[in-house]
Amino acid sequence: MKVLLIKDVYKLGRAGDVRRVADGYGRNFLLPQGLAVLATPGALKQADHIRAKAEARRVVLNNEMGGIAKLLDGVVLSFTSKAGETGKLYGSITTQMIADAINEKVGTRIDRRQIEVQPIRTLGEHKAHIRLTVDLIPEITINVYREGDVRRQAAAAAPAPVEPEVVEPEAEEEAAE
Repeated sequence: MKVLLIKDVYKLGRAGDVRRVADGYGRNFLLPQGLAVLATPGALKQADHIRAKAEARRVVLNNEMGGIAKLLDGVVLSFTSKAGETGKLYGSITTQMIADAINEKVGTRIDRRQIEVQPIRTLGEHKAHIRLTVDLIPEITINVYREGDVRRQAAAAAPAPVEPEVVEPEAEEEAAE
């Protein structure tokens, strides 16, 4: 089935594009949601008009979301979890957990469906992308530590305090001779 997209559809195309999709996808999702119309000759004549309106809408949305993208870009989240000796987690860090942590840390309203990352099942550093708009996709870093190792990780990240050198009295006497 050929459809004309009325709105931007993730992983399919931008508004005004004509795409060939599976019949069920078009009939059961795109058409009822108002994301597309059948690509009839009358609808194809309006493709340029739809494309222009969508471009204007996209510019306004990018301006609004630009501030949020700057806040999110480079955010580092830390999670602790129980893990085996090989570094494999007992469970996983899900997109819902990541969304909750972002919303708490930055004070935004990010939905779990906007986060592009596979469920995290190993210790270490992972990257995730937040899909705000088609054009704005900031990247965040997710660190996963073993439960109980957080203090060691925090101590490694902080600079070590400089301790004054202690001279014992016996060493002073030997140095004087």
